[in-house]
Amino acid sequence: MPALSLVALVSLVSTVFANIHPPQQQHRHWAQICSGNPTNRIRGCDRYGCGHFGADRHSGKGRHGGGGGKHTGVDVICADGATVYAPFGGQLSGPIRFFHNGNAIDDGVQIRGSGYCVKLVCIHPIRYQGQIRRGQVLGRMLPMQRVFPGITSHIHVENCDHSDPTHLLKPVVPPFPQYKDSRWATLCSGNPTNEIRGCDRYGCGYYGAPRHSGKGRHGGGGGKHTGVDVICADGATVYAPFSGQLSGPVKFFHNGNAIDDGVQIRGSGFCVKLVCIHPIRYNGRISKGQVLGRMLPMQRVFPGITSHIHVENCDHSDPTRNLERGKVESV
Repeated sequence: MPALSLVALVSLVSTVFANIHPPQQQHRHWAQICSGNPTNRIRGCDRYGCGHFGADRHSGKGRHGGGGGKHTGVDVICADGATVYAPFGGQLSGPIRFFHNGNAIDDGVQIRGSGYCVKLVCIHPIRYQGQIRRGQVLGRMLPMQRVFPGITSHIHVENCDHSDPTHLLKPVVPPFPQYKDSRWATLCSGNPTNEIRGCDRYGCGYYGAPRHSGKGRHGGGGGKHTGVDVICADGATVYAPFSGQLSGPVKFFHNGNAIDDGVQIRGSGFCVKLVCIHPIRYNGRISKGQVLGRMLPMQRVFPGITSHIHVENCDHSDPTRNLERGKVESV
């Protein structure tokens, strides 16, 4: 065969193969779509309906996805205001008006590329045109609770050909890749190094500090301090030190005072209770560094104390080393 013909044949075969298997399809699973939902968990059922592909869509005024028929997309759980990421690289086009009524969540965008085409609805994109990369910030989740109070807030994900995207949403990696990173993130805004409370008239904040008995004493009842007190101003924003599953509430004082609230996080090889905070929710997944809640008004209960988050490992071991690693992240 002449050399020129051989080159032409190779070129033809390469072109055909590329059309069948676009190079980007090495990513056979999409990236995380919403912050706080690393596994692209799909909405279950609530009073407005169900989030899986093919779910019944009831007709009736005010119903979410109303009008009868079947659900032609999948609802990926996403908290109002959360950051939204591109599931794959491609070309943006929009806006997408899903409800056609201009309500607070009637916005979205289409992405075409990497062998896929999808519409992401109930989000406000950073732009409606141009290229975007896989995992790049796409926009933010719109206030779904304002339109459908009590619904499980979510992004409506719909393939352009109305096929089922569920298998593409499942992550190809373990749900918590931070397992390899044993450093905890900053817990409290204003304290990037997770500085531990020293000593004041209520006691000391280090692990193992004596806990004096007596009415009104912080952590009273005798014994040793089984946690660490991370300095945090009243009302400050609190962040998740690692990714995991939330459970709570955790009632440390068992008296219903102004700071008797908290939550447990289990995952990424750790289990910890964070007390004297009010979490944004008591159950579900959370990502490392995501907003967890706010610091409660400790000064109202213990005037003059160094306000702090009580951080206690579930097995009562010393969490100090993990907290000190926050210093590395802040550099």
